[in-house]
Amino acid sequence: MRLTRDQIATARSFLFVPGHRPDRFDKAAASGADVVVVDLEDAVSAADKDRARGYVSEWLEHGNAALVRINPFETTWFEADLDTAMRYGCPIMVPKADSVAALADLGWCTAGKCDLVALVETAAGIERANEVCATAGIIRLAFGNADFGAEVGVAPNDHLALTYARSKLVSASAAEKLAPPIDGVTISIEDTVALNADIEHASRLGFTGKLCIHPNQVPIVSDGFAPSESDRKWARTVIEAGESVTRVNGQMIDKPVLERARRILGA
Repeated sequence: MRLTRDQIATARSFLFVPGHRPDRFDKAAASGADVVVVDLEDAVSAADKDRARGYVSEWLEHGNAALVRINPFETTWFEADLDTAMRYGCPIMVPKADSVAALADLGWCTAGKCDLVALVETAAGIERANEVCATAGIIRLAFGNADFGAEVGVAPNDHLALTYARSKLVSASAAEKLAPPIDGVTISIEDTVALNADIEHASRLGFTGKLCIHPNQVPIVSDGFAPSESDRKWARTVIEAGESVTRVNGQMIDKPVLERARRILGA
């Protein structure tokens, strides 16, 4: 079983599971998350890297579908991680995605086998977002708010401080005709107020999905990025009025408004 490009492009909830914890793989798959992300990078210590890769390979061998977060290009584990993902045709989450040349090489190497999700988590990555989006093989961006916040010296949950970075990813994705990006993590696992606030903020900026670090976050994220019933009602009213109508309930209706209504009903 393999995740399709369309599944990744439309997914709202992405649940990380540590690669060295095979006891959690099936639980993650049963969580209701749109995409399970088996993590070979940050969640796994150096001593456990090879063992984690073996666990992930065994799980994928049994036909399970996942997005694999590999280790960065410059690490000693990169090649083996890449080989594992390519063996099973898994989409790959690329951390520290800020070298366009390295991404282009990876896109060439994996062409036709593995789609790439670029995890942008450095200042260089943010500033090169358009080039990253335009690189062959990249199908969606994700925001690494924790690492980016640490690099620029702000808290990873500071909405105001990270607005520029988030908006840059949204704009770059739209400019290169990619699906809207995936927002970063909410570190406070049990704080549903903070999670909902993060979802609302990211959604207003144009994100349509979010990275999760605990199964309890999954249903909240999935619901939070779904169009509200009032949005769907509005969209149905616009579509049912027909393309020749120029005003609905006092609102001007033109091509961009019709396209937004279609996107809502297609979500």
